[in-house]
Order: sequence, then C-alpha cells, then structure tokens
Amino acid sequence: MKQFIVILILLITCQISQAQINEIGVYLGGSNFVGDVGSTTYIAPKELAIGAVYKWNRSPRHAYRFSVVYTDLVGIDNDSDDPSRIQRNYEFTSSILELSAGVEFTFFDFDLHKLGPKSTPYIYTGVSVAFHDNFFFNNQGDMQSENTSSQAWGIPVAVGYKTKITDKFLLSLEIGARATFSDEIDGSVPDNPNLLDAFSFGNINNNDFYVFTGFTLTYTFGRNPCFCNF
Repeated sequence: MKQFIVILILLITCQISQAQINEIGVYLGGSNFVGDVGSTTYIAPKELAIGAVYKWNRSPRHAYRFSVVYTDLVGIDNDSDDPSRIQRNYEFTSSILELSAGVEFTFFDFDLHKLGPKSTPYIYTGVSVAFHDNFFFNNQGDMQSENTSSQAWGIPVAVGYKTKITDKFLLSLEIGARATFSDEIDGSVPDNPNLLDAFSFGNINNNDFYVFTGFTLTYTFGRNPCFCNF
C-alpha cells in the first residue's frame, strides 16, 4: 500500500509539472460594502484592497483559481441616499481577510503558448470566506467590540477582461461581488445571542455584500500544457 501511494504521488506530481501552465501574481484595487449601514451603491471603490492570486490553467477556456485579499470594509450612513440612514448616522470600519477558490471561464480561447497578442473577457465564480471581528452598535450609536471573530462564507461572482502584455505577464481588470451568507459584517446582527433583541437592526432578510474592483498582474510559468477535458 505504501509503495502504491508513493507511486501515485509521483505520477500526480509528474502530471502537474508537465501538463499545466501556472500564473502567480498580485491584486490591487478597491473595496466597498453594501449592507444595512452606508451606501447601497454596488460599484463604488472606497478602501484599498491588496492580495495575491494563483491560477492553474487546465485548458484554453478555463482555469482553477485561488486568491487571498486583505481590505477594510467601510460603511458610512452619510454616504447613503436614504434619509433614514443619514438621520441614524452610523459608521463602521471592519478589516477582513478573504480566501477564495473557484473556476475562471474565458469567453474565447486563451492559449498562452501561442505567439501574438491575446485578450478575452472572462467570468469567475466559486466559494469565498472572509474572516472578520464582531461588533455591535450601542445605544449611543458607537461601535462596540464583542471580542469575538466570525467567518462570512459567500459566493464570488466576477467579470473581467485580461490581456497578454508580454510573453510572461498578463494584466486583468475585474469587478467582483461577494454575496455572503452572513449579516454580521456591519454589526447589524450581534454575534452574542444575548444582544440580538436589544441591538439588532436593518433588514434581516438581506445578507451582506461587498465588492472588489481592481487589477491583477500575473506572471506565467510552466511547461507547454497538455490540456485536459475537465
């Protein structure tokens, strides 16, 4: 059994080293939050977002993708067009670290080993998780930490356009929304059950969103791929 496992690992390693092309790079852009506090404009970059991206191209039409992004999500009621929010005047800043994994699909063949310029629009989706600290708004309308942290799982949906700028470097412009399964990022639903009745507010039927808008610069490496049918 041990010999079989060793052989299997060697075969997988050989397949990866010979049959794939990889991309690794950096992400730089902006983030904005959409929830029960602040503006409800979906594309309005406000705070710096930085991160790293790795892609494993499986064919000229799709790639597996992994990323990590750090940013501050900010909600300011005075930025809203809603008079009730402006009158309430809540404001928060919450740092998040997001991990995301999924599949990127290109609209046109994007074979990096063929000579000449290449560009294509693409879409990306998968699963994401954002790590954040918990807080709530006290009776004076100020943020108050709960000294706990949570994970906001979500579904990223992004559209972008990428182009080959040199033989080894690609540049992408992307707008991506994260629809989370959490309503705790903005403090509208305290994590502590004892605080729910007194300090919950907002629409309990709508979970939190946040959006990244920015650029990705990646470096390509790896052997000429033998693209697979999956």
